[in-house]
Order: sequence, then structure tokens, then C-alpha cells
Amino acid sequence: MIGYRFLLNLTIIEKEDIIEKRRKNMDKINTNPPSGTRDFLPSDLKFREEILTTTKQVFESFGFLPIKTPAFERIEVLTGKYGDEGEKLIFKILKRGKKELIKESDLALRYDFTVPLARVMVQYRDKLPKIFKRYQIGPVWRADRPSKGRFREFYQADIDIVGVSSLVADIEILLVFSKVLTRLGLQDFVIHLNSRKVLAGLMKVLDIPEQFHVDILTILDKFDKIGAKEMKGELLKSDISTKVAKNIIELFKLLDSDVSVISTLEDFLRLSPEGNMGLNEIKRIIKIVTLMMKEGTIVFSPFLARGLSYYNGPIFEIYYKGLTTSIASGGRYDNLIGMFSKKSIPACGGSLGIERIVLLLDKKRQNKRESSFSQVLVTVWNEDFLQDSLYLASELRNQGLLVETYLGEEDKIGKQLRYASDMKIPFVILFGPDEKDKNKVAIKNMQTSKQIILSRDKFTDFFRE
Repeated sequence: MIGYRFLLNLTIIEKEDIIEKRRKNMDKINTNPPSGTRDFLPSDLKFREEILTTTKQVFESFGFLPIKTPAFERIEVLTGKYGDEGEKLIFKILKRGKKELIKESDLALRYDFTVPLARVMVQYRDKLPKIFKRYQIGPVWRADRPSKGRFREFYQADIDIVGVSSLVADIEILLVFSKVLTRLGLQDFVIHLNSRKVLAGLMKVLDIPEQFHVDILTILDKFDKIGAKEMKGELLKSDISTKVAKNIIELFKLLDSDVSVISTLEDFLRLSPEGNMGLNEIKRIIKIVTLMMKEGTIVFSPFLARGLSYYNGPIFEIYYKGLTTSIASGGRYDNLIGMFSKKSIPACGGSLGIERIVLLLDKKRQNKRESSFSQVLVTVWNEDFLQDSLYLASELRNQGLLVETYLGEEDKIGKQLRYASDMKIPFVILFGPDEKDKNKVAIKNMQTSKQIILSRDKFTDFFRE
């Protein structure tokens, strides 16, 4: 019997020891969100939703329709579409169950919305209109190195026009984005425009071997960021011949003269029909967009390349005053959908970088008084008045107002008013014994501290004014 009690006590001690170890381990858990991701508290999320709502309204005003695709895709859908650098940033998902041991991936988190759209167009072509204008807003994921303003999970707002080869579609994409930025109060933007056709023409005229095209385009794409001097250094250090590097440097000097960039390139690309076609398209786009835009400017950027390999026509990036990174980008990708089927379908589109837009607008928001979600707080005098308060709140909600009923029913009215003040709720409904006897309702303005008394059956009229 003594031995049994000893074992029982030992078992209890062991269990307590295990519980204590688990408690200590819980204390060691890192409660920060994973690197490159964020938690959004109510005020931040509300602010973001307002931006997304405005964006969505503009998209729909141009006739774009929403679609939604899964957060992850089959690995073969995403690979081979983004170029070598983009390929490295795909978040791959290991096979599950027994196959997990082989460390192979069959799925991946979506890298953008464009490739999933191409898949959708092939899968549902017979159910979609011949000219399909779509938008999609949501998170995408990239296995990037997190830094200030750069995340692994971030929101994009995309628009695309499928089934149109005319430049009218490319022009409309730019007009939509300019309208969104203007509506959001971001008027100081510049659209940088180029064409993959122009770049292809340059590669040909400069006699750059095809195996070096990607490397050279990557260097050229840095021109606006690092300048001509740094660019020369990178070219001379690259694997291309010194002669080719010097030819490119000579082109820099030509374009840096006082002569029109487009005129200079027209002469330079006279032996490249593709390059000249690209320049003509750029001139037409700039002419029409300049006339149509109320805010912002559009300029030709001859070395803008865009990293994604599926572009084949006009490409663009939009920058905002004071920022070195773009807040929107896109272009034409007529051959991407054909990678999923035998038939090539023309398409163009672009993406708004919501995170950078939020950062820009957040600076303006900080100077404004934060407001609550709720417009009215209905107080609860005591338990006997709970049902009355619930009825009052219900009547106000029926009028379309955002209304809270105070939940700590034992708290005094003073504490309830402090809650309304802390939460920045502009109006408070007071309904106690005096109001009930007189069939009245008291409404307190929390900003002015003024209070009015209205008839019980007419108090909702106050909020219609």
C-alpha cells in the first residue's frame, strides 16, 4: 500500500513537472508575426479598407469585373513565367503526408494575379466574354528578403484587359490607375513608359548576343535608379564584349544630349522595324494619355525593362514624388495565355502596389483625428433598462447607423461616457428613469458636450439631418 502511494505521488510530481516545462516553453514562444508579414489592428485595417474600396469603385466605373483565384496554384502553373530572379521568389509548398519526406513541391503560393488569370482564361474561355476586363484585389506572396516597405505577404490591386490587341486597352489601363491615384489624393505621380519592342530593337542594333539579353536588360533597367556612371561600371564588368559595352555607353551619351530622346532613338533604330513600331506605339500612348489625364505626367523611359519575362509590348512603372520605388507597374503580355493553350490571346494589365500607397497616405492620416467605427453608443442605465437600450440601438441600426450597445451593464454612466470618449464615438444615447418616465431620449454630442432631449418616437430624426 505504501509503495502504491509512493508511485501515485511520484506520478503526480511528474505530471506537475511536465506542466511546468510546458508553461516555460509557452513563455519562450515568439508572438511576433512571421518575418515579412504583419498584423493589422482595427484602425489600420479600416484605413486600408477605405483605400481598397476607393480603388474598387474606380475599377468598376471603367467596367472591370471581379474574379477570385486560390491563394496557391499548382507549381507547374507558376514556374517558367517570371524569369530567373522571379523564379527564386516563389513560395513553394512541400508535398504532404508520406511524400513530405522527398522534399518535393507540387503547389506554390501565388506570386501575382496575372499568371493565375491566364490559367482562368484557358479554363473558362467559353464562359467569359470575348473582351474580358477583370480586376482582383488581395494578398500575394514572395520569398523575398524583408526590409522597410518590402514584405513577403502584401496586397496588390490588379486590372487586366484580355482579348484586345489595340493600344486603346493599354491606354485605358494607364487612365484607370491615374484616376485611382487622383481619387486617393496622390496627384504628384509620373508614369514611366517604354516598350519591349524598343528594347528588342536596341538589342539587335547593338548586336548583343541573345544569351546576354536578360543580363543587359537587367542592367539597363537600373539606369533611372543608379545613373549613367554606375551603369557604365556594371556594363564593363559584365560578360559582354568591351566593344558592345562601349556601344551602349555611346548610346547613353546620345540620349543625354539636348535632342529629343524619341527622335534620337528613331534614327538609332532605323534598321529595326520592331523597334520603330514600339516607338510609334509609345508616341501614340503618350499623346492620348497626356490629353486625358487631369493629374500626373507621363514620360518615355528608354531603358525601363520590367523584370518579368512575359511582357512583349508597352510596359510602364508609376512613381510618386519622393519615392525611389514604383507604386504601380504593368504592360502587355500577348503570349502568356498561349503558354497554357495552343491559342495565343492578346492581353495587357497592371498592378497597384497597395502597401506603398498605404504608406504614402498614412503620412497624411497621422495629421487627422482618428475616428471610431461606431457612430453612436447606447448606454445601459442598469439591468432593468437593458432591453430598452437594445431596442434603441436596433432602431438606429435600422436607419443605417453604426451603433454599439454598452456591454458592461454594471458600470456607471460616467464610465460609459469615458468609454465613448476613448473610442472616439461622436454621439451617446442616454436613457434612464427620467427619460423613461417622460418618454424622452437624451442625445449627447461628445465633441461639443452639448446634450439635447427628444421625444422617444422622434429621436431617430436627429440622425437624418
